[in-house]
Amino acid sequence: MITGAHAIIYSSDAEADRAFLRDILGFAHVDAGGGWLIFQLPPAEAAVHPTDATPRHELYLMCDDLEATLRELGEAGVVCHDVCDEGWGLLTHIELPSGASLGLYEPRHTTAHSL
Repeated sequence: MITGAHAIIYSSDAEADRAFLRDILGFAHVDAGGGWLIFQLPPAEAAVHPTDATPRHELYLMCDDLEATLRELGEAGVVCHDVCDEGWGLLTHIELPSGASLGLYEPRHTTAHSL
């Protein structure tokens, strides 16, 4: 029944952020018309976390080696935030050209994306 998931990143500079996903992260894409790029994402997984606050959604990219990934991104001029060891994984955020940030982490837990 469900064939995939579609994540949306709202941006104050969509052109620049699309170029970042295409050129820096190297995500394959299709043009849905008029330069409206839709990107193929790596395999994904979803989790449901409890909250007492207003429910929200978050998007994190995952990698196998955060240190190496940050080194590569840094060489491409990407601004990366400090890494936090959360126990379940190493977590940081990278800056998009629009100024928004995107989560990036190296999980230490068993992952579901390759099931």
